Amino acid sequence: MSKPSPILVVAEETGLREALRQALAPVFEVITVTGGAEAESVLAGAMVAVVLCAPRVGGESGLALLSRLRTHWPDPVRLLLAGGLAAEEIVAGLDHAGLYRVVAEPWQPDRLLATVAEAAWLFQRLTQTPANDARPLPVRPPAADGFDPIVHAATSPVAKVIELARRAAAYDISVLITGASGTGKELLARAIHQGSARAGGPFVVENCGALPEHLLESELFGSKKGSYTGAYQDRIGLFEVADGGTLFLDEIGETSPAFQVKLLRALQEGEIRPVGAQRPRRVDVRVISATNRDLESEVAAGRFRRDLYYRLAAFPIHIPPLAERRMDVAPIAERILAQVNQAFHRAVPGFAPDTLRRMEAYGWPGNVRELHNEIQRMVALSDANQPLGPQLLSPRILAPAPAGIGATLKDRVEALERSEIEDALARSRGNISHAAELLGLSRVGLRAKIDRYQLRRPDGEGGYAAESLN
Repeated sequence: MSKPSPILVVAEETGLREALRQALAPVFEVITVTGGAEAESVLAGAMVAVVLCAPRVGGESGLALLSRLRTHWPDPVRLLLAGGLAAEEIVAGLDHAGLYRVVAEPWQPDRLLATVAEAAWLFQRLTQTPANDARPLPVRPPAADGFDPIVHAATSPVAKVIELARRAAAYDISVLITGASGTGKELLARAIHQGSARAGGPFVVENCGALPEHLLESELFGSKKGSYTGAYQDRIGLFEVADGGTLFLDEIGETSPAFQVKLLRALQEGEIRPVGAQRPRRVDVRVISATNRDLESEVAAGRFRRDLYYRLAAFPIHIPPLAERRMDVAPIAERILAQVNQAFHRAVPGFAPDTLRRMEAYGWPGNVRELHNEIQRMVALSDANQPLGPQLLSPRILAPAPAGIGATLKDRVEALERSEIEDALARSRGNISHAAELLGLSRVGLRAKIDRYQLRRPDGEGGYAAESLN
């Protein structure tokens, strides 16, 4: 198979340009330029698969630059970093600049790499000739276990979630992932794809709540030139892009009843009809959907079609919020810190013990996404490569919640129990036997609670001494 075409990154800011290059370099040849003139020079002399552009380049918007490049070089797939774009600008960009995807910020290296790989695969599919093999571009080989990126403690309820997801991955069945925003639904969907027989095919993502109904239909099913105002050329839909692979439909609960009818037909018949087309097209796609809504309640209220719900929810999986698995906060925070260190070119060694205790006590209503943003903020505020202290935490995390507000009875009881155990361990200087006597517990019972709450020594030396646990 011929060598894959390179990725062109257009970014004026040196730090951003280098961060994008590092994120993509493990898989692709990456060409970086600082402005439109350099981009035009590269495109004039090389076959580029994907153009990834910063929000603003050389005094003009990235959207305007991509629109201009499209006129002379329509083949490369175009991606744009969002950078605070308004919704109407994004909608306009889908047609005028022919954008394949707008990459939300703050972007994460793994997710960006997957998006660019999908775009590169689409480029090959659209430009292949009969003499070429219809194989996708090589992407980074999946991890030995696609579920490895899902960080959790041994006692976490997420262990059960992963067990269910492994079973779902083994069968070509529709999966509905439910859970609050920021719990990692897309990450779980990607792991299911990587663990399935479709792992060699594309994994394509669409946020169903981000577009108006008529644009969502065009985005998923495709459209013919002239089928609606602004349709300047034929547009391939994401169902076709995902052919042979997996299509992840996030926020499926935000779709209208009219669109649900069209989606149901696509799932039932295995075929789609592009907007303005006369004939349907066959597709072989596994659909994984996700929502933060209670779809059963939506069905009962008549806002979501019952038949579509049962079609999507053949294998339902629920991800509990971070507030119900506080033992996961520390390991997830450590993984996020490693990612932020790489993106920010820092070497922060970890968290101070008191910082982790306060983070574990907080409810994280925004779940892992909020935790990620908080750690980014802490690293940005830190002056030296030392453990992140509690003074760097946001005021809402430092301030204790008023009794009875924002916490269930179970949460308050657990917080009290944890506090009493920490106090007893501190008074006994980490001696498990003495602490157990103070609390009226057996040594085995206290050890189980230490493991449950992932407690650390107050001196910052990690867990409690092995001899004190025997």
